[in-house]
Amino acid sequence: MELTENKLKQKVQRNILMVSVLILVGKFLAYYLTNSVGVLTDAMESIVNVAAGTISLFSLCLSEKPRDTDHPFGHGKIELISASIEGILISIAGGMIIYEAIKRLLVPDEIQKVDIGIYIIAISGVLNYLMGWYSIHIGKKYNSIALVAGGKHLQSDTYSTIGLVVGLILLYFTKITWIDSAMALIFGSIIIITGISILRKTTDNLLDRADINLLKDLADTLNHNRKPEWIDIHNVKVLKSGTSLYMDCDLTIPWYYNIDQGHRIGTQLQEVLNDKYSDHAVLNIHLDPCNIFESPKCGKCLCTDCPYRKQKFNQVEEINVTTFIRNEMERHE
Repeated sequence: MELTENKLKQKVQRNILMVSVLILVGKFLAYYLTNSVGVLTDAMESIVNVAAGTISLFSLCLSEKPRDTDHPFGHGKIELISASIEGILISIAGGMIIYEAIKRLLVPDEIQKVDIGIYIIAISGVLNYLMGWYSIHIGKKYNSIALVAGGKHLQSDTYSTIGLVVGLILLYFTKITWIDSAMALIFGSIIIITGISILRKTTDNLLDRADINLLKDLADTLNHNRKPEWIDIHNVKVLKSGTSLYMDCDLTIPWYYNIDQGHRIGTQLQEVLNDKYSDHAVLNIHLDPCNIFESPKCGKCLCTDCPYRKQKFNQVEEINVTTFIRNEMERHE
């Protein structure tokens, strides 16, 4: 299953890369014909698309390698490095575009054959949007940060292309040359913002920032599939690496259970996560006895046949993000 998903992601990225090369050629042809700095803006971003697409394809090929002794968490983080490089390239391209736009404002140049440029840029914009949508769709389906980042980049390129086409149409009818430079300034700024946005997201993931949405989803899954012996689940940590999720948690069980019973309960928890995350979850469980503190958890325990109950059952303690991530000592402070 893992191999099939990775091969599909690689195929998607190869197709995107081939189309990106064709679009790059078309945009530089449009720049050659028009001498428009606005068109140059789009063409330079296409260079970034091709470079980023090549890096992304390499990262997808590397990320499919299984875990080994040197990489116990697999090779999935390479996708984050790929997306980070893409964010840097996008930001640099935006800065170069703004520089060129300011230069053209100070020293205007003749612009030609704007109508041909409009056709070429419009067609490339449609192709970019379709590629971006497909990349995001596959990336979200198979949890690929590289494909999602690449898709968002392509779609942001499309939005700037729409504005560029509108600007070129105005330029075509008004013959006001500063419109060309103004467009480049606006879209160069948008490109920089896009690059910074990608860098912020990849930095959070490289630093293993807690994903609150993922934790909420995980808590909902455990509440829905909860077993009576799962008295409490806490001290949860989740590390994402590519499509894999590496989870640590403390599971509170009846204190009188033996090792075999504890192992069985841990296996139940692993099976629930495997069903939810398509066998991409790797779980490490620390078992806590329910009487670890002076005040037992009897009032919230679902084990109705417990021979050592000291309190009557009151209510189920729902698993939520707030209690989920705290350790036992913090919860009793």
